[in-house]
Amino acid sequence: MVRHVVTFRLNGPEELRREVAARFRSALLQLPAQIPQLKEIEVGVNINPAEQWDVTLIATADSLDDIALYSAHPAHVRAVEIIAPHKAERACVDFIAE
Repeated sequence: MVRHVVTFRLNGPEELRREVAARFRSALLQLPAQIPQLKEIEVGVNINPAEQWDVTLIATADSLDDIALYSAHPAHVRAVEIIAPHKAERACVDFIAE
């Protein structure tokens, strides 16, 4: 299994960042039902005001090839469109889950 961990820092006032993060989270949570390669996904919106990152996702798939298929899937692309205009930074780590 491969875990795909992505963290985003968003632009704008806190209220807007939270609203965008919540819409993004909602769209992402629907993806396992739409993308066969995606085994599961967790999405968290940061509740700690002392931190600067806004939202994190942890997706699970069988392989990096499946992560690539998930990333290119139209449903995922639509979800990314929610966050794209507000994205300041993105960090990603893919690793083998044991």
